[in-house]
Amino acid sequence: MDVKKLRYFAAIVEEGQISRAAKKLHMAQPPLSQQLKMLEEELEIKLLERKKHSIELTEAGKVLYTRAREVLEKIEAIQAEIKEIGDGIRGQLEIGSVKTCFAYIPEKIRLFRETYPEVTFRLYEGDSYQLANHLRNRDIELAIVRLPLDLNDFFHLPLLTDDFVLVASSDTGLGSPVQIAEIKCLPLMLLHRVRGVGLYELVLNEWKRHGLEPNIVCQCSDAAMLLSLVKAGIGVAILPRSTLLSFALDGLKMIEVTDFSIESQSAIIWLKERHLSKKAVRFKDCFTQMNQVQSSLKT
Repeated sequence: MDVKKLRYFAAIVEEGQISRAAKKLHMAQPPLSQQLKMLEEELEIKLLERKKHSIELTEAGKVLYTRAREVLEKIEAIQAEIKEIGDGIRGQLEIGSVKTCFAYIPEKIRLFRETYPEVTFRLYEGDSYQLANHLRNRDIELAIVRLPLDLNDFFHLPLLTDDFVLVASSDTGLGSPVQIAEIKCLPLMLLHRVRGVGLYELVLNEWKRHGLEPNIVCQCSDAAMLLSLVKAGIGVAILPRSTLLSFALDGLKMIEVTDFSIESQSAIIWLKERHLSKKAVRFKDCFTQMNQVQSSLKT
């Protein structure tokens, strides 16, 4: 059993058909089928059942696929690490960010490319749950997310703690600051994750702490869409303060809520079981330096 056979087998599983796998591997279907047959003969066990338009893994096939992915990912990490020794810091860096944390990104990329001009970026957007899956699938190396999040699979570097503000259309009659009792009946629009606990639950818990029931009229996973709805006068929103740094605030008004006790923690995370490329380590270091500077300013 060699690496080539494992790559072929993994491609068949991931594509769901031998014909599609052959196309992905840029080879004809008969030789690929022959390689699969040789692998089954070598292991003396059937690895998959062929259906009319798909394949189905046997129990042995499921175990082999899991182990094959582990081996292939380790090989890819070794190749990347060795290549970087000779090539230096260059190539494409895939990172992700939730929109509410995007304000951290532009200046970091600008400064990073001044030092490493041969590095390009590919950005992924999504909520924290989606970006965690992108990391697990190895689509990206780093992600900036909002906590809380299940961090069992990840290392993380905490970033700034963010307070929450009320955002309303600029023609609202509300002054600033306000207390939560003054806004308890307003139509409220909140960010909501695809899955898991996030900002939505933090805000709900704050209302409950005050013995109030929020008047929620809209839930949305996209901060830009939410702000557009606020600008249209449909309701008000509760958002982390730094979120607003990424958006034009024309037609919007930011209002302090004096008796809020909620804060939002953000972090940069990366997969524990993955070797980070040199460029990813250097980019992550930019955030470490940012934390150090901000800590020194506080003292």
